[in-house]
Amino acid sequence: MTPNASPSSSNSASTPSRRVRKAVLPAAGLGTRFLPATKAQPKEMLTVVDKPQIQYVAEECVAAGIEHIIIVTGRGKHSIEDHFDSAPMLENFLTEKGKKDQVEMVREISNMVQVSYTRQKEPLGLGHAVLVARDLVGDEPFAVLLGDVLIPGENPATKQLIDVYEATGVGAIAVEEVPREKTHLYGIVAGEPAPLPPFGNRLLRIKDLVEKPKPEVAPSNLAITGRYVLPPAIFDCLARTKPGAGNEIQLTDGMRILAQEQGLWALIYEGISYDAGDKLGFLKATVEIALQNKELGKDFREYLKSLKL
Repeated sequence: MTPNASPSSSNSASTPSRRVRKAVLPAAGLGTRFLPATKAQPKEMLTVVDKPQIQYVAEECVAAGIEHIIIVTGRGKHSIEDHFDSAPMLENFLTEKGKKDQVEMVREISNMVQVSYTRQKEPLGLGHAVLVARDLVGDEPFAVLLGDVLIPGENPATKQLIDVYEATGVGAIAVEEVPREKTHLYGIVAGEPAPLPPFGNRLLRIKDLVEKPKPEVAPSNLAITGRYVLPPAIFDCLARTKPGAGNEIQLTDGMRILAQEQGLWALIYEGISYDAGDKLGFLKATVEIALQNKELGKDFREYLKSLKL
């Protein structure tokens, strides 16, 4: 089904499954925007309040019904694997100290979801990182979540996209409005409204995608947010994608081919995102997520009120 067709929840035996079980989390980047903090540790492991960024993203996957996470890593990223692995020595230590709540918390991290790893040996772009996961994903639809984009909330952005895909059989990406003078920082979509129940005017049929266009030539101010649900056909599209911006294989360019050949939705998702891979975005995420924290939020809010700004 293409975006020119109407959505349907029916599924014949000959139709590929629309159930989205897997997610790819690209985490092989060098984190240069956050130097020197990322000189010796992965940017995905930088802590926002009390959890590393990538744990927030993994929890979003679980809340969206994902059963299997595939993390694309690179050299120096072993701490990501350690974080999601079991930690018997730590558990034993906490047990001996009578810290049952902390034992349970540690166990929940390693038991929350099945996690597999594959390596991107060279930093050849986001599109290439997704392509590296091809064998582990197989011939089924999957989500892609950027590890430094945090979208907290009770209605996960990934689940919103899964709902679109499972209703229509067509890939969907999350978008949000950004100031036009900042379009050069994002992938930007050109789309036309395609209101379908229950998504309404938040759903757009993508006509084109452009990676980091200058404001004067940007087709819109709708920026790709870092959440995607894609059909397996994207892998063939990426395999045919030539290096683009930064001389890298861009996921945006691969999705452009997909949009032309099979169709692609843009969903103006419900929620607020934080670019925690950027220093200012990281600070905003830390403050706002801390304010929502059940243990710290009240005291932290009072502290902020006491500041003479």
